Amino acid sequence: MASREINLKDAINAVSDVVQNRPRPLRDFDQIYMKTGDMVMQSELVARWANGKNLAFIGDGDAISVCVAILKERGIFDEGPKQITVFDFDERICSAIARFADHEGISSLESRLYNCADAFPTESIAQFDCFYTNPPWGASNAGESVKVFMQRGFEATGYAGEGLVVIADDHEREWPQQVLAQVQRFALDNGQFVQKMQSKMHLYHLDDDPDLRSCNLFFKALPADARVVSSSPLDRNRLDNFYGKDQPLKIRYVRERKRVDYGKAHDEEYAIESMEL
Repeated sequence: MASREINLKDAINAVSDVVQNRPRPLRDFDQIYMKTGDMVMQSELVARWANGKNLAFIGDGDAISVCVAILKERGIFDEGPKQITVFDFDERICSAIARFADHEGISSLESRLYNCADAFPTESIAQFDCFYTNPPWGASNAGESVKVFMQRGFEATGYAGEGLVVIADDHEREWPQQVLAQVQRFALDNGQFVQKMQSKMHLYHLDDDPDLRSCNLFFKALPADARVVSSSPLDRNRLDNFYGKDQPLKIRYVRERKRVDYGKAHDEEYAIESMEL
């Protein structure tokens, strides 16, 4: 049976609630957020693709996980994952997800503080049907940062599931094409193949390159015998240029400074100038 058409106004309003809850991006760590219209479309796509499945997000600055969950919870989407777990090294993101899920009563959404440089949590290996990631795009490290996030996704699915990877897509520039080739080669080396590619799908709030788009790459595991999956920390040479030239991955977590006024302007952002009466 074909899915019904969604109420676009309700969907945009729900995603607006998510954006309001989301922490501001840290550009130093490639937290560059997708534009809202594309978030609505991407969320619908992910909800259908992962319908009824256990879905791991390997990082989620965009908050697509939260969009998918709330759109299903509010009945705007008929489809959606059975369970969503977000693994992110930014405590602000993990806490925002936990607060939103608690406020909205979404029991199927949870977050875990995790850095991809560390071994994937043992209790989470092979516990998911599919994974989603929008990693650092690897312009300065030949796609190595993309491979790292994919590897953790493969471990989450026990190298036996499906993945959706969002990376840069530009048909004129050399580096996105080189990264695409490296990523596809890495997938094949790990028993995965490209099911589908949706080219030039998304735009971002990227002031210095507003026209750069990204694509959706869908991966699926090749039929194979069951394997024992383990995980280990990254070799240090894989951390170089992780977030751009001369910007290695060298921090473990972004920690949140606790406040009581989430969702409101912080008093360091503004000053009051009174009228003379």
